[in-house]
Amino acid sequence: MKTDDLVTMLATGSTAVPRHAASWRIGLALLAGVALSLAILFTGYGVRDDLGQVMSLPMFWVKLLFPLCIAVSAFVIVQRLARPGVKVRRAWTGLVAPVLTIWAIAVVAWFTAPMADRMPSLLGQSWRTCALSIGLMALPVLAAALLALRGLAPTRPALAGAAAGALAGGVGAAVYALHCVELTSPFLAVWYVIGMMLPVIAGATLGRRLLRW
Repeated sequence: MKTDDLVTMLATGSTAVPRHAASWRIGLALLAGVALSLAILFTGYGVRDDLGQVMSLPMFWVKLLFPLCIAVSAFVIVQRLARPGVKVRRAWTGLVAPVLTIWAIAVVAWFTAPMADRMPSLLGQSWRTCALSIGLMALPVLAAALLALRGLAPTRPALAGAAAGALAGGVGAAVYALHCVELTSPFLAVWYVIGMMLPVIAGATLGRRLLRW
């Protein structure tokens, strides 16, 4: 929404939008983005063959739920930043807590593992491609979220863009987890976090330009 449009709306006495309009708009954008991310997964990567077996392992659920928690918190933050005057409050802790938790698990795993197993647990088989793959999975969600925010009224464009990037990164990492063969916490603590940071940086950069009034 541009400043001139807002002034015109106020001058003509237009009624306020429904209370949950921002949440619905961002939610619909999220659904569209997730559908495209899953399309990338199925057409370009594929789901791991032993998915049914690894679903019985606790670390698989850590790998899946850790980014999903970030995505849920980011969704709350995005829909708050989309409306002028709405405070984010403590929703930021929902982004930080999962990262700190996986880092703590990784530190314990690193120092309790035999020396010969430490680097393999960090690098795994796919460290060269993991972060970029997560960024690719996140791209449709980031684009959809930024497009939704352009029709709303964020007063902190860079911050709103970064939050949209966190939403996209969480979703992208969760989708990629269905393909990824890695199950060690040091790997997740480094490469998954880097992968989720890529759309955050991109979102902040694009938001500064695209979401200005």
